[in-house]
Amino acid sequence: MTDNARARKLADRIQVVVAETLDRRIKDPRLGFVTITDARVTGDLREATVFYTVYGDDEERAASAAALESAKGVLRSEVGRQTGVRFTPTLAFVPDALPDNARTIEDLLDKARAKDAEVREVSTGKTYAGEADPYRKPGDEGYEEDDAEAESGAETGSGVESRGGTGAGSDGAAGAAEGADRGDDTDGAAAQ
Repeated sequence: MTDNARARKLADRIQVVVAETLDRRIKDPRLGFVTITDARVTGDLREATVFYTVYGDDEERAASAAALESAKGVLRSEVGRQTGVRFTPTLAFVPDALPDNARTIEDLLDKARAKDAEVREVSTGKTYAGEADPYRKPGDEGYEEDDAEAESGAETGSGVESRGGTGAGSDGAAGAAEGADRGDDTDGAAAQ
């Protein structure tokens, strides 16, 4: 059975240990400005995925990825020493796509702002083709309610007459008495 809380705690600890070890012990010149953004551990605590970002261009990212791969053994040893788990998880380094996604979203928002500004610029000083509010309302000049709608509304809105025993809240005896008073044979007979 997997213990998700334990896996989360181990992942948080691995993130801190890897970041500190990269800062203090790894002196590889290929290693650029690396930030450890997240770590995730499988439920069986055997494998850890460490997400990172690198500040720089594609060449610096590739060099940093190679430096992390070559330092994987040292980093795993340090994780095992500082966490004290029975089996030290294997480490896999994955570039984090979050900054690229955020950059894409920012570009899309900039395009949307530019389009909104363009529409706002075109619409300044313009008027509506018709009226500002094209819908007619009761009380407006020229508003005529359809006579057929008015009559059907009066008929349906007047209320529904319920027969004895079928309305909510009426009991069978009261319904039978009402049916007998009206001379309604079907409802009165069924309720008796």
